[in-house]
Amino acid sequence: MSAPRPWIRVIAPEAAEGTLRAVYDETLKKRGRLAAVHMIHSLNPESLRAHMDLYMTLMFGASPVPRRTREMVAVAVSRSNGCAYCVAHHADVLARYEKRSEYIQAIREGRWEALVPADAVVCRHAEKLTRQPGSMGDGDIAALKSSGLTDEEILDITQIAAYFNFVNRIVLGLGVDLEDADSRRGFKY
Repeated sequence: MSAPRPWIRVIAPEAAEGTLRAVYDETLKKRGRLAAVHMIHSLNPESLRAHMDLYMTLMFGASPVPRRTREMVAVAVSRSNGCAYCVAHHADVLARYEKRSEYIQAIREGRWEALVPADAVVCRHAEKLTRQPGSMGDGDIAALKSSGLTDEEILDITQIAAYFNFVNRIVLGLGVDLEDADSRRGFKY
């Protein structure tokens, strides 16, 4: 028999007080709902605040990288890490920007050869940074530049990939359960 999930104590919204109540309220205002990945921070509400600030900056802030590409990177990194939670959440969002379900499925499965070259190079970069960060080199950046990406876009894509590696490890390391499809509706994307 496996241990109940998540594997640490989580304070539910209805039991939140003080700083946690305030941070939950801020998160609800920004995101529309509280996800399990938000509530896993309940024992350290300031970490949730910092997490949300970084997430909002990387995924919604000013950037030449379109939202579609940001979500594609989220899915590519999360699938490389085996993080079903983040794959499901961000494939749901990607579907708002990418209408070809077979294309999204190719990203979910890591079939980069099925993608247009500009998307494939971004996904390969995200996957290599996830699986082999110590082997990254200037050739990896040259491949992104050859596909037409600017230094600013490369920075943003790399930061998004690094962020999802961070989040995947929280989800996987603390046993955060994936909400059902109905519960995942209502987030502000």
